Amino acid sequence: MIKTFKRNVMKMFREFLVYHHSSLEYRAKILTLMISANGEICECEKQKLKEIAHSIYGDDRDRAELLIDAVNEYHTKIITNNGLDFEHLVQQVQKETKEVRRFCEKIDMEMLMQLHECMDNEEDILFQKRILKFLQNLKDECKI
Repeated sequence: MIKTFKRNVMKMFREFLVYHHSSLEYRAKILTLMISANGEICECEKQKLKEIAHSIYGDDRDRAELLIDAVNEYHTKIITNNGLDFEHLVQQVQKETKEVRRFCEKIDMEMLMQLHECMDNEEDILFQKRILKFLQNLKDECKI
């Protein structure tokens, strides 16, 4: 019960309590772009997201869980049309990438390709490929 309470407090106030929260939020947005491409999170994507989060943050289990929670929050906002839609998320990622150049390093194409493996619908695969191309272009622009 105490762990649940702590986790909920961290989720609500992560902007103030989490070290480098903007980096975590940015990663969550990128992962949400990939996961929300088909409108739902399948079991494969949940498992890959968990693996990715724990590989990014290694031994910091709490931070990895916060990343997963942030992705789920963004995804829920998109599918419930609660103040965020997919296009707006794309614009946020683009804006933040151009404003904070170090975020380009957070775009890990190999990591994102792991989520691409979960797709089985041709339209969803094509849409995710476009997202990957968009993110690669953003990353390339930062290098210039």
